[in-house]
Formats: sequence, C-alpha cells, structure tokens
Amino acid sequence: MAKTLLRSGDLDDYQAVGGGGQAVFDSALQIREALRLRKQQAIVDCLAIPQVNDEGDRVDWYAPIPGEVTSWKAADEETRFRALRYLESTLDSAASLSRKCMQADKTAQQLFGSLLAKALQFPGENHVFLVDGMPVIAFWGFVNLNESTREDVIACLREIAIPEPIVIEEEVEPEPEIVDEEPVKVTLSQPDEPLISVPVNLAPVVNESTPPPARPEPIVAEAPAIEPAAVVTPPPAKRVRRIPMWSLPVAAVVVAAVAAPLLWNSQPSSSEPAPVAQPGPEEAAPVINNTPPLPQLVAVLPLRQAEFVAPPKKEEPRKEEPVEIAVIPKDVLVMDANEMKAGTTRFLNGDWRVIINIKDPVTGKAPALRYQIQNNKGTARLVQSSKVTCRADLYSGLHKTGELLIKSRSNARCTDGTRYPLPEITCKAGTHDVAECTARYDSNTVIPLTFKKTGA
Repeated sequence: MAKTLLRSGDLDDYQAVGGGGQAVFDSALQIREALRLRKQQAIVDCLAIPQVNDEGDRVDWYAPIPGEVTSWKAADEETRFRALRYLESTLDSAASLSRKCMQADKTAQQLFGSLLAKALQFPGENHVFLVDGMPVIAFWGFVNLNESTREDVIACLREIAIPEPIVIEEEVEPEPEIVDEEPVKVTLSQPDEPLISVPVNLAPVVNESTPPPARPEPIVAEAPAIEPAAVVTPPPAKRVRRIPMWSLPVAAVVVAAVAAPLLWNSQPSSSEPAPVAQPGPEEAAPVINNTPPLPQLVAVLPLRQAEFVAPPKKEEPRKEEPVEIAVIPKDVLVMDANEMKAGTTRFLNGDWRVIINIKDPVTGKAPALRYQIQNNKGTARLVQSSKVTCRADLYSGLHKTGELLIKSRSNARCTDGTRYPLPEITCKAGTHDVAECTARYDSNTVIPLTFKKTGA
C-alpha cells in the first residue's frame, strides 16, 4: 500500500542536528528500525519516513500509518489537545530510553542514545501533521537555519491563552445639590478709637497753624457791668499740646547738628575748643555722646622679610617611542571590523585551506581540507588519498556575540561510500582582527585551526 506524502523540501533550507559526531538524518532509517526492535512502536508511528532523491539534495516525507491527513493548524482545539498529550508521553519515553542507552557500556548503544536525544527535534508547527488524529513529525532531526535545538521540543505547539483584559468601571460621584441659602448679613464693627485723644472742655478752640505761646496764660472772664456782682475768676482751662508729625524729622536734624561738633571735639588732634550749641526752646534734655572715638590713621605700613620663590622647573618633553607596525600575512583570514559592524561576511568569500592540528586515523596525516565559500554558502572538500575524496555542503553566519560560525549540513560523503565527520568552526577577531578559530567535533574535542587563502 502506497504511503501518503506529507511534505517535501530541500536539505539546504534546514540545519541537521545530531550527536556523537554524526547527524540524525544520516541514520534516520536505522533509528526507526532500532526503535521498532525495542518495541517502541508509539515513537516509530510519530516519525515520518524520509525518501531522498537521486541527487541527494531533496527529501520527501511519508506518513508511517494510513489515514486522513490534517495539518496541525487546520485541526480543531480538542484534536490538537489530545495530540499534544500524546506527544508529551512519547517524548518522555524517548528521553528515558536515550538516558538508558547512553549509560550502557557498548559504544553502539551510546551512539544510539545520543542520536535519539536529538531525533525528535523539528523546525516548527508546519512540519507536524495529524493522521487519523495521531501526530506525525516530518523533517525530524532538523531545525531552521541559524537556530539551535530547543530544550522543550514541542514548545512551538503550545498555545498560550491570553486572558481578556478586565475593564474596571470608575464610580462617578453624584454632584452635590445646590440649595438656595439666605444671604449672610454682614455687621460692620465700630472703628477703633484713636491712640491720641483730645479731651473736650469748655476752652475755646486754638488754631493749630498759630504757634502757641511759651507759657500758658489764664483766661479771665468778666461779669456784665449791669449786675452788681463780685468778679469771679474761673480756673484756667487745660490745653493739650499736640506735636505735629512734621516736627519729628526736624528734631532729628537738630540732634545731628548738635552731635557733629561733639564728635569732632573728641579727636585728640583738634586743639581748638568745640563750639557749644545753645539749646533751643523746644529741647527737653541735653544730648549725651556715646559714640566711640574714630581710630587714628597709621602712616607706616607693616613690613615682613621677603622670601625667595624658586621658578618652576620646565618638564622635559617626553621622547615618543617608535610605533611598531605588525606585518599581517596576506593569506590569513582577517575579520574586517567595518564588515562585522555591518553584519556581512564578505571577508570570508574565496577558497581556503583549513589546517587542523590532528592526524587522520587512516592515513596518519593531517586531513587536507579545502573550503570554498561565497555569500555564506559553500562546499567542503576532503582528500583522503589519491582516489578517495569527500564533499559536504557548508553555510556560515555571524552570531550575536560577534563570532563567525561555519557548519556543515551533514557529514561529508566520500566516493568509497563512507561518511567523514566535519567539525563546527568558530572564529573571533584577535590581534589586528586576525581570525582565531577553533574546530569542535563534540563537547569534549576542541582543536585550534588556521585558514590560509589559496589561489584556486
């Protein structure tokens, strides 16, 4: 019975993952068969069957079980919920089996465990299908380009429910009612009495513009001559003398005029007697001078012994040391700083000879690697002998940390039918932007390498 085709795609559009120096996709059929022999049919039914074309650059993925096919997005929520729970149980079983195999003594079981740990990785939700409600994963063992493996493999399938926003209605306070009130009656208080009051008596009114006499004279009232009565002299009326406000500054001027001669008289250098001011008729008491005498001027200034201050020494100009310009070889890989800031890798375009400080276990010599890269894509060529050569596709890119990454999509395919693992290369700019590169075969094997430009 023919299987149902789920999805097709080019291998160059994805990045293969693996473990133990081997890609999962290179052993996809062997992994499915090993799971079937270990009676892990639930895991086998979740993995689509790959079929590579004759050129080896495109692959078709078929459903392992018959039934009606539905994409993950087209399925309803209830079906996706059951499929998600099924995938969670399947991932737990695969992880448990992977840990058990990696703890085994045999190398083959350890390799199977490391490959199974990355086998259920897939690029995204558009690579998961439902066949009669059962989840099937296409392009398993791959992730999107320039992405790493996910810790939670099915995180992209989980839907996060966004809670509806809670609208809080604000309570509007009622406006206070306006009640007509009676107008408030304002009662003005009586004005304050003046500080200076003039007693009212029977004395005649005195004109303020006319200056009063120095001494008050009693007023004598005479009786009419018709009545024969004795002459009665009433008591003199008391008149209040008011001092006008303009007299205050006049008094201050008089005091200043009296005090000035006294101040000059207090100086010892003056020999003439100071004139005595005659008190006026309005002065009540003599003015007493309490001002301290002014200090005498000193004609001789205080002197002190002069001190000699040495002039500052002039600093000798420093001799500029000659700048040493390092000579950078023409054939090394230089990571141009301007291109790095712009996010391009034009400095990597060309043909390179990769020198790795290891020995091939077959030939006993360092592997002869040639990298040809143009616009972040290229090929790697490995020469093992005069008759056996290996090739693999490459891609490169800049990481967020500023490091240059060069990876292969899979192990190199050799003309004798074997596979040769290629390392993951990481480069960073060193002194004078010369690339410092390392080759990583696994988590425990990191070897330095060097790029040399070649003419062909």
